[in-house]
Amino acid sequence: MPFELTILGSSSALPTSDRYPTAQVLNVLGRFFLIDCGEGTQIQIRRQKIGFGRISHIFISHLHGDHFYGLIGLLSTFNLLGLKNDIHIYSPSELKTLLQPQLDHLKAGLQFNIIFHPLNFKKPQQIYADKKVEVLSFPLKHSCPVCGFLFKEVQKQPNIKKEYIKQYQIPIAEIKNIKAGADFKTASGEIIPNSRLTIAPPKPRSYAFCTDTVFLPEISSIIKNVDVLYHEATFTEKLKEWAQRTMHSTAREAAEMARLANAGKLLIGHFSARYKTVSEFEEEARAVFKKTEAAADGKTYKIER
Repeated sequence: MPFELTILGSSSALPTSDRYPTAQVLNVLGRFFLIDCGEGTQIQIRRQKIGFGRISHIFISHLHGDHFYGLIGLLSTFNLLGLKNDIHIYSPSELKTLLQPQLDHLKAGLQFNIIFHPLNFKKPQQIYADKKVEVLSFPLKHSCPVCGFLFKEVQKQPNIKKEYIKQYQIPIAEIKNIKAGADFKTASGEIIPNSRLTIAPPKPRSYAFCTDTVFLPEISSIIKNVDVLYHEATFTEKLKEWAQRTMHSTAREAAEMARLANAGKLLIGHFSARYKTVSEFEEEARAVFKKTEAAADGKTYKIER
């Protein structure tokens, strides 16, 4: 089943001829999550052939324009297409106030409900969960309140080896207990250990989105062992003073976060438009964390088991 990230935009505040402002779509087992929504997001969604009707959960990390100015246009398109499903928006509480005047001017009104879920900027908090995936928000540090997001597959239960069900005549009523970790006692009193009866489930996959922020070593414990980490890298170390002044991170700092978190792979993005290429970012980050790649608009990254 898919667990894959499509980059819609990897530029910072200013778009360039080949990079849009921040936006991503994460497909977790057929559940499509839109992460941030900079200008041009709906154009990129069309280019990547992602069905608009598949997106019903939108995560807005903070209220700087390059992370949400594409939202009203996207919602308008949803309306024009006649979509009916509820749209859930996880964002700073002020976003509802900002959007409402524009929503009020949509022709014929909205054909779907928008449900706003305010983010917690003081501590990590689970903001979404179903049987397959859970999402955690956690505070970052920028010039305005901001959250990162951690998406994780729900741990599956072990599978019982079918041959042992027949061999030990395991009743259906006992299967649930065994999957939950219990041993099995046969009619003769023999104890069959759980480890013998079951096959361990695959390791849950995970993805962390660390948007605009200063370097925060303490969040490494929250995203520990994440499979793929996206971390903003607006500047290189040559402009570290400017990064500190604007409360952003450098490519080296993003790599240090990946090292501290023991991430499987690092994607860097949110590149300042003053840079003509991203090779300098990759070189700087790889000196600290080898498995680094510069995010590219339109590229899909598969997260394998």
